[in-house]
Amino acid sequence: MSSVQQMKPAHARRKIAILGSTGSVGQQTIDLIARAPDAYEVVALTANKNAVKLAEQAKALNAQMAVVADESQYRALKDALAGSNVKAAAGAQAVVEAAQADSDWIMSAIVGAAGLPGTLAAARRGATIAFANKETLVCAGPLMMKLVAECGATLLPVDSEHNAIYQVFDFDHPEGISRLILTASGGPFRSTSREEMAKMSPEQAVKHPVWSMGAKISIDSATLMNKALEVIEAHFLFQMPPEKIDVLVHPQSVIHSMVEYQDGSVLAQLGSPDMRTPIGYCLAWPERMQTPAPRLDLAKLGQLTFENPDPVKFPALRFAKEAMKKGGTAPAMLSAANEVAVQAFLDKRIGFLDIERINETVLSESNVAPLTDLEILAEADGAARARAAELIKP
Repeated sequence: MSSVQQMKPAHARRKIAILGSTGSVGQQTIDLIARAPDAYEVVALTANKNAVKLAEQAKALNAQMAVVADESQYRALKDALAGSNVKAAAGAQAVVEAAQADSDWIMSAIVGAAGLPGTLAAARRGATIAFANKETLVCAGPLMMKLVAECGATLLPVDSEHNAIYQVFDFDHPEGISRLILTASGGPFRSTSREEMAKMSPEQAVKHPVWSMGAKISIDSATLMNKALEVIEAHFLFQMPPEKIDVLVHPQSVIHSMVEYQDGSVLAQLGSPDMRTPIGYCLAWPERMQTPAPRLDLAKLGQLTFENPDPVKFPALRFAKEAMKKGGTAPAMLSAANEVAVQAFLDKRIGFLDIERINETVLSESNVAPLTDLEILAEADGAARARAAELIKP
């Protein structure tokens, strides 16, 4: 049986840690935990810099530890936790230590490459990891999957697309699968011309038509880079070659993804567009739990529509294929360049279409190396970020 799907017994009271608890996925995870407090014991919560929100969560859930990555926020966290039994800590190493703490289930929801060290630390001790941080596999797919297999860890995908595939993927007979079909909403600019897209502001780009997500992921959805990264992620997670992974635009976001089998059958997972469904699936796995997600009413919905993504308007999918073809550190460099470019756009230092220009340039110029260890990954990541920063300068 694949290490991705390794079955483990459910715990009477599951010990959990949430890396990135103040973000969108983290808050929705906490929403579910708060609805069944007797089922979970919160060992650790971490956040980047929102010390006040983190302390509020930690006290409400009676967490053992709260960690803020930004060391300048340590005093604010300590003060906010005064009078409670919650231990405060700060710094990148403290986040890793939170992942190493005595929990058997971890939500990895730190955005970007910053989420990689904690996720790897959890894998090394054989934890069950629900990961919403796609960069874990995009940047370090071969290393992560090797570690999961060696240490007996379990990976549960939180992204609605990969979670959908996970639910209908035949892990015992993967040879019978013809292809994976990832669905995409098309983002806020699906019907917008490139001329109009060039003028779009960050405020317009983060207004996703269906999902409620953080700023970075919302921008990635607008460029379709989110889907490009998901293709790379699916390639590693399900051990499927790139040519067997397709993308289909589905504006209603009801069918979250599909698996096509060699006999012509196509299995799909459907549900309302609410992240608490895939989060709940992972939180209760291998069982299921009650969630407040709206129930799907297909009759009321009336119709489901599909279209192929426009490769001219949205070249990000091409970037993903090129990165997978190059292999090695190429996917990590693409992801790193994208992080830098998206932040520059959010800071209004570049235009919307400049994101793809920077990503394509860094990818085409990248000096790809075999991905054999984290040191090589760190060097490639740094080089890509430096080159992206140069391309942003006026």
